[in-house]
Amino acid sequence: MADAHPTPPQPSPGRLEALASLERRVLWLAVRIVDYANRERPKGDDLKVGGHQASSASMATLLTALYLADLRAEDRVSVKPHASPLLHALEYLLGRLDRSYLTRLRDFGGLQSYPSRTKDPFPVDYSTGSVGLGSAAPLFGALADRYVETHFGSSTGGRFISLLGDAELDEGNVWEALAEPLARRLGNVLWIVDLNRQSLDRVIPGIRAAELEAQFRANGWEVIELKYGRRLRAAFERDGGELLRRRIDEMPNEAYQALFGAGDEHVLDAVLEPFSGAERDAVAALLADGAGALVRDLGGHDLADVLGALRRARATRDRPTVLFAYTIKGYGLEIAGRPQNHSALLSAEQIDRFRAAVGLTPETEWDAFAPETAEGLILAAARARLDRGDRPAAAAVPVPASLETRDTASTSTQAAFGRILLELSRVEGLGERLVTVSPDVAVSTNLGGFVNKTGVWGPEAEPVYDAMEDSPLKWRVDPAGQHVEMGIAEMNLVLMLGQLGLTWDFQRERLIPFGTVYDPFVMRALEGIVYSTYSGSRFVLVGTPSGISLSREGGAHQSLNTPGIGIETPGLSYAEPCYARELEWLLLDGIRRLQDPDGEALYLRLSTRPVDQGPFTAAAARRGEGALRADVVQGGFRLREPGTASDDRVILAACGAIVPEALAAAELLAEEEGVEATVLCLSSPDRLYRGWQAATTAPLRGGDSRAPSHLERLVPAGERGLPVVTVIDGASHALSFLGSALATRCIPLGVDRFGQTGSQPEVYAEYGIDAASIATAALVALEP
Repeated sequence: MADAHPTPPQPSPGRLEALASLERRVLWLAVRIVDYANRERPKGDDLKVGGHQASSASMATLLTALYLADLRAEDRVSVKPHASPLLHALEYLLGRLDRSYLTRLRDFGGLQSYPSRTKDPFPVDYSTGSVGLGSAAPLFGALADRYVETHFGSSTGGRFISLLGDAELDEGNVWEALAEPLARRLGNVLWIVDLNRQSLDRVIPGIRAAELEAQFRANGWEVIELKYGRRLRAAFERDGGELLRRRIDEMPNEAYQALFGAGDEHVLDAVLEPFSGAERDAVAALLADGAGALVRDLGGHDLADVLGALRRARATRDRPTVLFAYTIKGYGLEIAGRPQNHSALLSAEQIDRFRAAVGLTPETEWDAFAPETAEGLILAAARARLDRGDRPAAAAVPVPASLETRDTASTSTQAAFGRILLELSRVEGLGERLVTVSPDVAVSTNLGGFVNKTGVWGPEAEPVYDAMEDSPLKWRVDPAGQHVEMGIAEMNLVLMLGQLGLTWDFQRERLIPFGTVYDPFVMRALEGIVYSTYSGSRFVLVGTPSGISLSREGGAHQSLNTPGIGIETPGLSYAEPCYARELEWLLLDGIRRLQDPDGEALYLRLSTRPVDQGPFTAAAARRGEGALRADVVQGGFRLREPGTASDDRVILAACGAIVPEALAAAELLAEEEGVEATVLCLSSPDRLYRGWQAATTAPLRGGDSRAPSHLERLVPAGERGLPVVTVIDGASHALSFLGSALATRCIPLGVDRFGQTGSQPEVYAEYGIDAASIATAALVALEP
């Protein structure tokens, strides 16, 4: 399929020649960076260093044209993970990466395997490596940019660009992103697809390009195709050209790919196979001057065509654009188009031949271009054009120490969250910075009050169609709204949340983004959560309702694994409060922490179970509100003190909705068995564990002594050695670390089988987390 639009005028021959020279040098450096890391640098172990020479080669033309002729400082770019050596080469030639790093690919403290916002030694806009996620993230980055612009008048002013491989289009999250209606009018989005028809293990089967393009068009995208180079297009205009075009168009990817590494005779036979007579003679005449070179003449390697396509893409302002660039994996290398060349490495002899072919020697192989050369002038102009200058830091958002609203005598953490968020929206300086996102669960996660007050965000005001005056929810969409409603796609939710959590960097405007999702579906969104925290994003993720406390919904909606996810995910602080005031303090503290230079995101695991607030009120009166707040934000507090009438004592540690069961178990033990129990409420098992682990390992980092951890302060020396029962409405292992931390016998209780439908008492008893089961576990723990 040829382009539907005429090709824009070509650049001058001299400039095109200089860009071609730069393209060759970029490719050489990318290949040599990988080669040096694998063949010459001492490794320190026997593992393969790895790298992707062929995957870089297929994008060399595209990245050279983009970075050196089209890109602007205000643009933000996501680079295909397996093309990272090209990015390193370009950054070096642009003078933004020290030469010493070229020999430190995949070295400790050196260049990362894949582009990383937080770990590379030069600025990176988007982390990639999780295939498909880094490609889709800029789409939501553009959406976040539009949100910030409509609220604060700030914007990058540029485009959000993804360079991705065609195999990444196998990832479901890419198509979820395309289907998001809010993204369809983003004219500052450009995706460039490296259509080399190869993935890690195989040639992508069938003829998929037309199907892929149709999918993008169906979702409202502008589609540009660079399929054939100028030599092939010229051949199509001659006698027999239409036959040749049809033959190439109809060849399956596997058959066409096999021609790239083949000799002219094999290519000729393959192309002519269906023809006979005069048709065969006409096509054969077109291929007479080099069949292999002609069929390998693809648009993705034609600099002039790529530059023209980039200009066309820049001119499209009313919708996203995708550019399908047909390329050859390994283009310009001796392994071009070879099966399974994805991670193949050139031999020493092949490297020597390639170095000589680009006009370099072992003494000059790492050289950049002299400033006065045509190439040097292009690099200097690109460097100036890409310079973002000094950018002021995002201003800090003030956070109150506490809020005024008090919840009723009995409430759930989910209900309390809705009220706390509504009150936060009234705080001057903070309220306007709040933004909520949900995947069609705003009402059922208690965002209704916030939505009624602030409205729903959309790039343009939408007509109001409902006439239900008695409806408790007022759904009004306009650019001033502060709630972003997305479709039922949890990956879209967390990618959008992640981009809203990076506006402090991209737009230098601080937002406080909240995302709400049913807690079981945190697992569905897990990779996107990890991608966002790995990228340094700061947000609040609310998983609610959670656990088998959601008893009537059954196993499909009862989350078990999510506490472990919260504890184990870097850059994410997990908390599971039981009481409303506990939640308030954790939330206010979390908002402050996410603004710190080394801040992190917050994950709140909440419940719909109403809980009597009296025990917390009593603890505040006993401990003092300030001291109790300090305990809560560090991970836990003493909720119930033991009596003195018995020598038999245990510690019961619980969190979230199951804390009342631990309190009830303590009363059972005292009344029926004469056993006294300390009840610990673990507001954040994650912070409690991290504090203990950091204190315990301090001597390993060079310290001779250490301060006690918060957990050790909660359990003084007189209680060390007492048996511990931990209980959580989730997988039992989440709290089992307390046994090691307190050097004592520990019985962890939790939910380690899929849940069932039933009443809460029935379900709690079935899974052994009811008061009777907790008390029984305590008695077993006390046995000699």
